[in-house]
Amino acid sequence: MEQSVDFLIRSHYAQLRNSEKKVADVVLKQGRYCQKMTIERLAQQSGVSQPTVMRFVKAVGFQSYREFQDALLCQDMKTRMKPEDGSIQSVLYGYRLHVGDSIESVPGKVVSGTIAMLEEMLKSIPASDLQEAVRMVTAARKVHIFCVENSAATAADLMTKLLYLGIECQYYADYYLQRISASSLQQDDTVIAISYSGQSKDVVDTVKIAKKAGAKVVVITNFEKTLLEKYGDVVLKSSQKQLLYGDAIFSRTTQMALIDMLYMGIILSDYDTYTRRLDQSSKIVQDKAYQ
Repeated sequence: MEQSVDFLIRSHYAQLRNSEKKVADVVLKQGRYCQKMTIERLAQQSGVSQPTVMRFVKAVGFQSYREFQDALLCQDMKTRMKPEDGSIQSVLYGYRLHVGDSIESVPGKVVSGTIAMLEEMLKSIPASDLQEAVRMVTAARKVHIFCVENSAATAADLMTKLLYLGIECQYYADYYLQRISASSLQQDDTVIAISYSGQSKDVVDTVKIAKKAGAKVVVITNFEKTLLEKYGDVVLKSSQKQLLYGDAIFSRTTQMALIDMLYMGIILSDYDTYTRRLDQSSKIVQDKAYQ
């Protein structure tokens, strides 16, 4: 499926230079108007040079400025297509649940809200940070996962994936056991700390103990400038937008996506070794499935 210009920009945003991000911000905010702008006008609007605009255009996947404009036009036409009732169909971005919303509207809200959060997340994850997180996990003597209840499903999924890859991993749901295990960590151990808010006292306090013991820390959270981030050697941030009432559902969605990114990155770091381990793990449990 052909990707929208907005999606391409968000997926490359973290790798753009600061000057190129200025162009990206203008296009994301004024995409409909940018399709008619000359390269000179877009450069002026962004406060950058024309060569910077061209670098941006090529960085997000286009060969020429004309191709970029055509893609903007196509995106605008798809967004503005009118359904039979004559209303303008727009992307359901930033929708919240309101009193009086119908149950029929829920599937669309959930799917579109999730897509919006995942696209937003792409802007917050530099490839270099993901690569460093992969290196820290694969080089670790042992991996420990720390979180509180809201992130328990994410932690369990991560532990399962790491164990299938043959990576020694531990996760305790009990807060006291997390603190005890953190105190016994070593310099060649890695902690993965998961917190939607980044402000969970239990997680922060446990990570402090792990850092004092010498362990390295990968932080997975949703927001910037959190207390937990201060203790991370590398930080992976998911979407920073709260789209629906009650954040627990969507925090898990983006968290799970981050876990899958980490999992796939680990496999790609040594494809032959990890696919072989996956095969071995699958054979061990295959008798648990009905044939």
